[in-house]
Amino acid sequence: MSPAVPASSSLNTARRAADLAALEHDPRIDLLVVGGGVTGAGVALDAAARGLSTALVERHDLAFGTSRWSSKLVHGGLRYLAGGQVAIAYESARERDVLMRVTAPHLVRPLPMVVPVHRGSGLARALFVRAGAGAGDLLRIMAGTPGGVLPRPRVVGPRQTLRLLPGVARRGLLGGVVSFDGQLVDDARLVVALARTAAREGARILTRCSAESLAADGAVLRDGVTGRIVPVRPRAIVNATGVHADRLDPHVRLSPSRGSHLVLDGAALGRPRAALTVPVDGSASRFVFALPQPDGRILAGLTDEPVDGTVPDVPEVPDSDVDFLLDQFNRALETRLERSDVLGAFAGLRPLVHGVGDSADLSREHAVTVAPNGTVTVVGGKLTTYRAMAEQAVDTAVRSRGLSAGPCRTRALPLVGAAPREELDAVAAPRRLVARYGTEAVAVLAEADADPELLAPLVRGVTGAELRFGVRHEGAMDAADLLDRRTRVGLVPAERSAAEAAAEEALGAVD
Repeated sequence: MSPAVPASSSLNTARRAADLAALEHDPRIDLLVVGGGVTGAGVALDAAARGLSTALVERHDLAFGTSRWSSKLVHGGLRYLAGGQVAIAYESARERDVLMRVTAPHLVRPLPMVVPVHRGSGLARALFVRAGAGAGDLLRIMAGTPGGVLPRPRVVGPRQTLRLLPGVARRGLLGGVVSFDGQLVDDARLVVALARTAAREGARILTRCSAESLAADGAVLRDGVTGRIVPVRPRAIVNATGVHADRLDPHVRLSPSRGSHLVLDGAALGRPRAALTVPVDGSASRFVFALPQPDGRILAGLTDEPVDGTVPDVPEVPDSDVDFLLDQFNRALETRLERSDVLGAFAGLRPLVHGVGDSADLSREHAVTVAPNGTVTVVGGKLTTYRAMAEQAVDTAVRSRGLSAGPCRTRALPLVGAAPREELDAVAAPRRLVARYGTEAVAVLAEADADPELLAPLVRGVTGAELRFGVRHEGAMDAADLLDRRTRVGLVPAERSAAEAAAEEALGAVD
């Protein structure tokens, strides 16, 4: 094992077996967290960092659900400010600052976002967009984020707009409004880093392990690998299962909404240097975004449609969502996007708190409730504010169950791989690896010490060394864990197929 990765933060099959055996030997713990998405992993980290004996269980894999299907934006809350939700707008800006400067500077980068302005699009709309960018900058200032981390917004002319967005329609182009937000290199990598940091703080992270029942006097777990039943006796339980929260707490009322994205090749939009931001036709506050990714792809989204009936584990993207997104973007593009340009698609389900009206109008505020059996349920919110949600959930569990715990530490607690920007710049590894692994990039390279061929790119720059690191240190247990969540090769089905053999080889090569 590379000295750059302490055993305390490594997740693998041996660590999982030892943690499960320890629970069977002594089922008494302070806190059980159910759900391995960004909120659940955040709760586990918060609790373990306060000194609480903590176990997290997830019936599938880390970031299996909604947490890997986001737009990968760390929003500053401008949309919520436009809707009058001042508190959540400020909370978003504050949490964005924590992520970009403390928690995970390596995983978040500033992203320019451009709203092109065309003749005939309306002076009122252009002024509204410019005023919104100014309000967003005020949020940045209030949150304490320096201009060197997130630059101030500005208005640019048509030539600069075309330099940033080569694919935008040229006829009648007057210029663009440029603002900046945070972009995650990968949302699933944030969840894995949270879980590994929680493990470093002493939490037991158990994927392929489901909570079969929760009660005031304990819980029943099922090991998905062996089928064994494992009774545990937590003093407190946090239900962080997102859109599935009502399965464990029937008192919770949710109104899930579907957010779909398309995966495009960057060439389809002229390889933009900024995010194309297009106001949704007929709406004053909704936008669609074409977001350039570090690997050259573009994520184009997103929809906001209510979901009725049974909530699936992996939502499908309906043709109506594809048509809607293509139509919205084509209003601003020189060359129309066609269905043949769509390389892949994915959808996530937002666990919105039940309300009245369209799903797009429901509040993104989170809710923390206590069920009659004492289970604390945390729902709603969004990826950017996971840390604040986790803090409130643990505060509630500590207070309602009379636990003895220290203060919340996560606002000043860097994740594994995190470091100040100057230290990250000095890491002796390719910039692509530093952006995904931070200071641990050198440990990824070390996976290839005995076989330099493991550094040869497989698909989109992903290497065999990364796959082995995922098995040895990041809890990957099968090819889907590696391709769909640790590396995200699976976003494009054809590329997933090309990397499957290498994933299987990595699983067999790591002891």
